[in-house]
Amino acid sequence: QVQLVESGGGLVQPGGSLRLSCAASGFILDDLAIGWFRQAPGKQPEGVSCFGPGEHRAIYTESLKGRFTISSDNAKNTVYLQLNNLKPEDTAVYYCGTDLISTCSPPPYDYWGQGTQVTVSS
Repeated sequence: QVQLVESGGGLVQPGGSLRLSCAASGFILDDLAIGWFRQAPGKQPEGVSCFGPGEHRAIYTESLKGRFTISSDNAKNTVYLQLNNLKPEDTAVYYCGTDLISTCSPPPYDYWGQGTQVTVSS
């Protein structure tokens, strides 16, 4: 059974950092791609980043380059999203998702977790 569990969100001041985690179960992370996307209130889901086999990385939103970094720990079957220099417009629920394929793709995904709230405010 495929399961994705996000954690690490919270309230942070502008300029702050967070590290989000996506713990996967029911499949082996080594062979498949995992993506992060976010959804702000009243807005459509927005692709953030993707990590695939062979250390392949993709960033789907230009404004996030240089601030967000995706990585994985295959031993823990977990993908991380490091968020730096956070801005109020980064406030959203952040989700990880997968299509159980080996190539990165933007959302929507066939499987996703419950999400973790990130709030950037002073």
